[in-house]
Amino acid sequence: MPGSCQQNVNYLSKAYNDSSPNPQTTMNELVTKIGNHKVTKINEFEFRVEMDGSKDMKVPVTIYANDDLISKMTIDRTIHQAVNVSTLPGVKKHVVVLPDGHEGYGFPVGGVAATDLEEGVISPGGVGYDINCGVRLIKTSLTERDLKPRLKDLVNELFRSIPLGVGSEGRVKLTKAELDELLVEGVDWAIGRGYGWEQDAEVCEEGGKMIGAEPDSVSDIAKKRGVPQLGSLGSGNHFLEIQKVDKIVNERAAKAMGIDEQGQLTVLIHCGSRGFGHQVCSDYLRISEIALKKYGTQLIDRELACVPNQSPEGENYRRAMNSALNFAWCNREMITHWTRKTFEKVFGMTEQQLDMKLVYDVSHNIAKVERYSINGEGMRDLVIHRKGATRAFPAGMHEIPAKYREIGQPVIIPGSMGTASWVLIGNKKSLDLSFGSTAHGAGRTMSRSAAKRSHTVEEVRTKLESRGIYVKGLTKEGIVEETPDAYKDVDAVVDVSDSLGIATKVVRLIPLGVIKG
Repeated sequence: MPGSCQQNVNYLSKAYNDSSPNPQTTMNELVTKIGNHKVTKINEFEFRVEMDGSKDMKVPVTIYANDDLISKMTIDRTIHQAVNVSTLPGVKKHVVVLPDGHEGYGFPVGGVAATDLEEGVISPGGVGYDINCGVRLIKTSLTERDLKPRLKDLVNELFRSIPLGVGSEGRVKLTKAELDELLVEGVDWAIGRGYGWEQDAEVCEEGGKMIGAEPDSVSDIAKKRGVPQLGSLGSGNHFLEIQKVDKIVNERAAKAMGIDEQGQLTVLIHCGSRGFGHQVCSDYLRISEIALKKYGTQLIDRELACVPNQSPEGENYRRAMNSALNFAWCNREMITHWTRKTFEKVFGMTEQQLDMKLVYDVSHNIAKVERYSINGEGMRDLVIHRKGATRAFPAGMHEIPAKYREIGQPVIIPGSMGTASWVLIGNKKSLDLSFGSTAHGAGRTMSRSAAKRSHTVEEVRTKLESRGIYVKGLTKEGIVEETPDAYKDVDAVVDVSDSLGIATKVVRLIPLGVIKG
């Protein structure tokens, strides 16, 4: 479910598997081979593909994982794709694969790459099709005891209140002019029209509004797809989940987030920019492919299609991407509004009485200009591509909301609909190790088609219900495709992040009720 925002991936590409290692390859050995590349184990949680005289690689690849997690990366093209990314013009320091990494389109999901703002490129595939696929966590004043007699009623009412599924349409109908306003204003557009609380914007990444959005850089087709979809959850791995606090690891940080006790109810929302963002990506992939010849760019894989950051095409993509970022933040805000209203209806209390404050909202698929020091050369502007990766800034940084500046940025890592999710806080080591980033979810290990071949909806439902989890899905296939067995162990993913110190544990959450398309 929440393991990847990249869909329609062909895992186990034959062209690559012909040169892949045996899936039984053990990473307990110091060195293993991935295609023509040597992967060296540096320490318990770090692996490296060095340039080793490669004429194409411009920087090494660093993989943060344990032995089990990296062994799963050897059965698809994850590491091979990361090596390909390391050949891009202007790429700096290293390409990072996070512990939830798996094969994507061009770039691996769970990947981070930095390119020089002046000399480097920007790649739509390095952001992905679901621009600003992300998660937001809402706290409540309720506990598991309050929910128990109303669980099914609440899940069923949420299912009725929030549009979901492929091509689903939202409850708010926009004119083209209103859409253009939304693309510039982001989450403020929804809040200003009564679909949220003013304080919500304070705890969104970038304040829920990316400066530099330009509706004129967005195609009419993308706008046509976006107009009817605002406030809808979509399908695939997107979901809304009612959870309870299972364990508090860092009481100080948890208290700052309004999380006070075991059994407290929270709500996790995972979705993105819907068909709007998908079309923006499709449009600019085509534009980038055409521009390759214009700029004389030679690529090892056409899925890495890119354009110079400072080119007209690069600037236009950034403006369109920023528009999609704002659409997604607004989309999650609308869903938050319907969620609060549903809780009001089921529990007979106002959303203020229920204390349904937004804890944080973070993006997973994004490219932003940030400043880093590279190899002691001083601070420079880089375009950080995070594809299936979460920003994890440490305490003290001005980009963090004021209420969290003393503890660090909240990081939300969903698992699957049958396993835990985690809240962490960013750590200073992330700035050096991973361009201020960590994992975004459990990471998929089984394709959707494989999940449907090996599981039935009755089997998945029975397993979930045995754990006290009530699931309401639009289709049987949608439930089977997101079986927990299709994902890596989220606790293991989080353990790697915590052990490395790129983001540290705060709260563990477990699901009680789930709705999905």
